Amino acid sequence: MASLNPPSYSASYRPYNPYLKKPSLFKMVCVTFLCSAAYLFGVWKHSGGSDVMTASPTDFLGTIRCAQMKNATQLPTATVVLDFSTHQAAEDTITLPPPRGPRYFPACDVKYSEYTPCEDTKRSLKFERDRLIYRERHCPQKAELLKCRVPAPYGYKSPFTWPESRDFAWYANVPHKELTVEKAGQNWIRFEGDRFRFPGGGTMFPNGADAYIDEIGKLINLRDGSIRTAIDTDGLYLIEVDRILRPGGYWILSGPPINWKRHWKGWQRTQEDLSAEQSAIEAVAKSLCWKKLVEKGDIAIWQKPTNHIYCKKTRKVFKQPQFCQAQDPDRAWYSKMETCLTPLPEVSDIKEIAGGQLEKWPNRLQSVPPRISSGSLDGVTAETFREDTELWKKRVAHYKAVSNQLAQKGRYRNLLDMNAHLGGFAAALIDDPVWVINVVPTEAKINTLGAIYERGLIGTYQDWCEAMSTYPRTYDLIHADSVLTLYKDRCEIEDILLEMDRILRPEGTVIFRDDVDILVTTKSITDGMNWDSHIVDHEKGPHQREKLLFAVKRYWTASAPASDQQDPKTVS
Repeated sequence: MASLNPPSYSASYRPYNPYLKKPSLFKMVCVTFLCSAAYLFGVWKHSGGSDVMTASPTDFLGTIRCAQMKNATQLPTATVVLDFSTHQAAEDTITLPPPRGPRYFPACDVKYSEYTPCEDTKRSLKFERDRLIYRERHCPQKAELLKCRVPAPYGYKSPFTWPESRDFAWYANVPHKELTVEKAGQNWIRFEGDRFRFPGGGTMFPNGADAYIDEIGKLINLRDGSIRTAIDTDGLYLIEVDRILRPGGYWILSGPPINWKRHWKGWQRTQEDLSAEQSAIEAVAKSLCWKKLVEKGDIAIWQKPTNHIYCKKTRKVFKQPQFCQAQDPDRAWYSKMETCLTPLPEVSDIKEIAGGQLEKWPNRLQSVPPRISSGSLDGVTAETFREDTELWKKRVAHYKAVSNQLAQKGRYRNLLDMNAHLGGFAAALIDDPVWVINVVPTEAKINTLGAIYERGLIGTYQDWCEAMSTYPRTYDLIHADSVLTLYKDRCEIEDILLEMDRILRPEGTVIFRDDVDILVTTKSITDGMNWDSHIVDHEKGPHQREKLLFAVKRYWTASAPASDQQDPKTVS
């Protein structure tokens, strides 16, 4: 075993240690001389080998340079500004890449001021008249896409704020008087000075829509919160109406042929023709298992059954339509309509509501939609739904803190959410005087449109590589959550942005939420579209790759006609 006591040495004795040996002065001088000679020889070779040996000591020192790599980046000789700000060294620190220079997008010709690409009348004439196919969406090919900004008509004004906008619109914004003449007797629209006025009339309700709705309210209960969403139809394709109508929902028909015995002369149609049309409608409704609740005056109302237990038994009597087989009833984007009846979800009792009972409004908005509680949406649970609802409350509060205009009541009315998911953005704005159209992209991983409607909200499908079927300048504010990331490998970002520019009114706002690299690219494009924009941090702080881009479309219009004085805010 080794001794625990250290050995003792005499004062004159030390153990040998090579690292404690004193160095030789002669050897140090030799090494120093050789290193210096090698260094000077290298400098001489690098400088060309001629001038160094004849230069003075001062000149010689001036010739010594640090060798430069051939591929090294050459820095400018401008004055260096020192940055004394604090910089984080954490891996999650986000650095904005340098923006590209903006590409300028010119204004389109004024003839495109009302251009709706997928509803173009000239293009539609190329398609079949059978079953009105020519009136369906027909979008331009990639080579036909406009690379310009659709102008507002000269003299365009910011729309009236809500609720005044319900009754008035500026004539300069939609400079057409045709309807005021063609529909003069129906009290739809009046031209008064510099504006249109909407009395609320129509073909079958010349006393106004309010009076018409009151009449419907006398026939079915419109005030107990059980009816929230409605769609206006023309009475055709009742099988498709049945598909989109919820269990127990109502179909209301007013106008021809209802009450034809009274109106047939004014409609300029024969009694036989109108009678046959109503009989056909009654027969189709019955074959769909709809129950006719009432016909009074100019209004008739049918109700869809709450389940299909009884309806399946009647297929022995009604040979057509049969129930659809292996059909996804929620698949409706460019889907061909089938002459079959969409089956409702299975139930075990005749009194049970297929798909689940909906809460009455307004509780319906915050309640877990039946599609989620039943497990029909993969990956979406009641818990994640509630978390999403709370998340969007925080996000919208952040939006309002960043943009005080969003917090102003009446500043915006028509809103579009381009990637709505569960409708959380719209739900968070429910107390504001706005309405939101919730879009579920056709490329979304989960089809959530049904759940959006079950919340009492409204929405639609859309492929953002195509134009939206809406009039230019429809929306006051557009919300784009991860839309550009979703489509970055499917189509050009600039085409999506130009479509957004088309459907956004002058001085309208866009809120982008996306990856920082996508937003930097987006900003470089919108800078060339005459938008003002700035990137701000995520609501959780700067250490998030996801950022926000707030953009405002500047006011500009088509150039003034030759007879008018040029407005300084017009663009040619």
